[in-house]
Amino acid sequence: MRQQLFGVSQAPRQYAFQHPGLDRAEHLREDLDALHRHWPGARVLLVDDDGRILFSGSEDEPQFLLGDQLIGHGPETAVFLGLDESESAWFAVAANIALEPPARSLDLRSAAVRWPALPASAYAQARALLHWQQRNRFCGICGQALQFVRGGFVARCAHCSVEHYPRTDPAIIVAVSDGERLLLGRQASWPEKRWSVLAGFLEPGESLEQTVAREVMEEAGVRIRSCQYLASQPWPFPAALMLGFSAEAEPQPVNVGAELEDARWFTAAEIRGQVAAGEMISSPRMSISRWLIDDWLSRH
Repeated sequence: MRQQLFGVSQAPRQYAFQHPGLDRAEHLREDLDALHRHWPGARVLLVDDDGRILFSGSEDEPQFLLGDQLIGHGPETAVFLGLDESESAWFAVAANIALEPPARSLDLRSAAVRWPALPASAYAQARALLHWQQRNRFCGICGQALQFVRGGFVARCAHCSVEHYPRTDPAIIVAVSDGERLLLGRQASWPEKRWSVLAGFLEPGESLEQTVAREVMEEAGVRIRSCQYLASQPWPFPAALMLGFSAEAEPQPVNVGAELEDARWFTAAEIRGQVAAGEMISSPRMSISRWLIDDWLSRH
């Protein structure tokens, strides 16, 4: 079923991390007594230094440790992720604290396409927060060690009292069309034949619309006339938020910038034909980039 946004029909959003996720229950983060009551039966996600999650069970039906199985540890050493519909708590911890960690492991991209939506979304949340904690051990103001408080969502410096918060980097991703063709690019590091829409990070002092215009010009030398926000996707690789746009441009030559190996205009027939023939690989279905391409194709 197609969706409507501002009167414009859209393809179904089937990319990853669209589940509402856990109730983050922010009011419980400073209630250590409540967190202790939830801890024994809570699901605890173990994430290693490479961002892989450790679990038992099968790759399609993962099973996570419960709080009372982590002997010698409690919610003070964990990130409180929130509550599920049954009011059960979910936490995340660095995998190296477990004396006997589960044997299975999986990366987030694989979990996003294999697991049910709720655990995949919780894993995405856990991975992003633990990545932030691992890289923020000391205060950027005075250099002293930080203490994680409020359920792991705040890093507080006891020396200068400054509080540090998890960082999310906003990035635009945009389907640029001249009315008949879609602009696609590829990076040299990508698998052979992989093409996608253009993307880039917001710079200080920019609006999202300015970022769209700048990134498209920098990467492909194409000047856009207008753009419209469509949808977003958390992208914890390691800590971004992808903000999806469509943009209109006049037919014009492509001038590839330093960030891309190649960029070209493609008609809908060319994209469909090359994908069918194995001459082009589109973005994976877990990503908003694939949805932007499919959404454009569905209207052409």
